[in-house]
Amino acid sequence: MQTPPKPPRKLFEDIYAFAPNRETLGGTAYFIAKAGGGLLVDCPPWHPETLNFLQAQGGVKTLYITQRAAISNQVAKIQQALGCAIVIQEQEAYLMPEADVTPFRDDWQGGDFRGIWTPGFSPGASCLYYGQWGGCLFTGRHLLPNQKGEILALRTAKTFHWGRQLKGIEKLIETFKNQPLEYLLPAANTGFLRGTGYLAGAYPKLQQAIALSQAQPLVHL
Repeated sequence: MQTPPKPPRKLFEDIYAFAPNRETLGGTAYFIAKAGGGLLVDCPPWHPETLNFLQAQGGVKTLYITQRAAISNQVAKIQQALGCAIVIQEQEAYLMPEADVTPFRDDWQGGDFRGIWTPGFSPGASCLYYGQWGGCLFTGRHLLPNQKGEILALRTAKTFHWGRQLKGIEKLIETFKNQPLEYLLPAANTGFLRGTGYLAGAYPKLQQAIALSQAQPLVHL
């Protein structure tokens, strides 16, 4: 008998985190519930239970994908089942020929949400800002926590462009200099978040991420 999937974890009143998805290199997807249809950040493990959960929360209007590793091979089925738009930075839209994709270049705006292009991990890597709860930034794989609970860019053999990734951190620091930013929610390494599911005090941690990123060695994943 197949073990039922672990239900999503409630982080805030309207934000849920899914269990890591094997199809997206152990990535963590999130769901933000909204009246009239919520927003999925990256592809969750796709089971009948996942669909039932999302429909019970009012459905999904948009699936926002932060980077190529977050595209599961179920993406077309997810779109068909939910009837949602799929948003991704334009340089990685070609990776989903079987889906109807809405690409963006530098920024994407959708209600309380803003997509921000931060290339480096991959050509079309991006972060997603949600303007509630003092400001939440879903960092994709652009910024990830380490075992100390710090957040930084991880340089690996698969990193597309390290210099651009560092500049992406500077871009975020400048973007949120005068805009509320309280929480960071990464797409991987969430086991290092010490049970919280997010990092609070986000902006100072963002400022520290440049020096931390520059100082860390090449990571072999």
